[in-house]
Amino acid sequence: MHKFYLGADVSKGYADFVIIDAKKQPVEKNFQLDDTFEGHCLLYNKLYTFCKDHPDSIIYAAVESTGGYEKNWHHSLVKFQSTLSLNTAHLNPFGVSHNRKAGMKRNITDKISAQNIAEYMIAHPEKVSYQPQDYLASLRKQWGFVKMLTKQSTQLLNQLESVVYNANPEALIYCKDGMPDWILKLLKSYPTASRLAKAKIKSVAKIPYISSERARNLVAAAKKSVACTTDKVTEQLVIATVKQIIHLKKVIKRQSEIMANECSIHEVELLKTFKGISDYSAIGLILNMEAVERFASTKKLASYFGIHPVYKKSGDGTWGIHMSKKGRKEPRHILFMVAMSAIKCNPLIRSIYLKHTQKGMKKMAAIGVCMHKILRIVYGMLKHNRAFDPDIDRRNREKIVQCKADVCRDKNRRYQDYDPKAPISRRQKMQRKERELSHSDKHTKSGISAPVPKAA
Repeated sequence: MHKFYLGADVSKGYADFVIIDAKKQPVEKNFQLDDTFEGHCLLYNKLYTFCKDHPDSIIYAAVESTGGYEKNWHHSLVKFQSTLSLNTAHLNPFGVSHNRKAGMKRNITDKISAQNIAEYMIAHPEKVSYQPQDYLASLRKQWGFVKMLTKQSTQLLNQLESVVYNANPEALIYCKDGMPDWILKLLKSYPTASRLAKAKIKSVAKIPYISSERARNLVAAAKKSVACTTDKVTEQLVIATVKQIIHLKKVIKRQSEIMANECSIHEVELLKTFKGISDYSAIGLILNMEAVERFASTKKLASYFGIHPVYKKSGDGTWGIHMSKKGRKEPRHILFMVAMSAIKCNPLIRSIYLKHTQKGMKKMAAIGVCMHKILRIVYGMLKHNRAFDPDIDRRNREKIVQCKADVCRDKNRRYQDYDPKAPISRRQKMQRKERELSHSDKHTKSGISAPVPKAA
């Protein structure tokens, strides 16, 4: 069966297409179509004619992410699969760009970009995932809507904080860990310090979660406030912003409940068995992973999330060991919040966090270790279709310790042992000396393997 590759470079309102063979030679030269009903029909007719002229062939088509402009073309190509010998993929532009740089192509045009997409499928077939249909499309739309509302709420909260700093700065003392709902209701009724100073303690205490003592302290602080703005415009601005934030919070809560109730995915229920993963986090992880079969190992998944360690090792030195943070920020943000929650409520993750912090590791670095650990657990749960079980992790760690104990020698030096006559640096000489001491018998008889001392 002959293989052909269709590359589509999508722009706003139109797209460029090219079909090449396995030798990267154009079979159908570049053509451009508009993102309209007629343009999609012409694409289908063109592919139908091509498949008819090449009956014993299959077409591999791909579009790269362009901020949403490619979704219409991708949707049409997926629908064409029911009647044409066609497989469609969605590519990461990061990989296509680096493949273009490796080919040393200097010019960039829509025509050349379409060719680069097609050539990427040939050069890296193991990195291209062809899916017959996106079953998570509707859930992804709902997730994007909730994320957009959350972003708007955050922007309004930041704006409100800057206004309240001049209108009632004493109220911000209670907002160190975020602005609670009772502060929003307080600002809705008393937007400035001058208004709060004139309020009665009984009226302020009627607001939920405000006791009589707290109401007394709030009014007393307002009377001594250093606020510089007390005008009517500021009052109306604070009230309008607070009303908008409260409304957005209600919509976000409602939409999140709808998303959790309508989501009937087995993988989501499986992930929720891990303490620290809620409905929202489980749906977010599944939407970003799509299918665990896409990743051959946990290292591949960690690289996709951008939480794998990156370092530079050359000669006798190692520099810059840190989290890579490659790829999209959203999945790492979800995993970070899961790790923060798991440190509080999951004994396994909390023990790992405390183990590293007690050794002197910084808190953020220890959280990164927990993020990597959680991702490995999630991978195992989804791969084996099994709920979370801490005993499985304990047995796996025991196996790793045993495997490390069996390794006594550096595999890279299996053909030649370290030669003392080699013209090495002082640092490398010290490293070899430490390695020799750690492998000697008289320096390893300590800890569990040490002999029991005789009684006096």
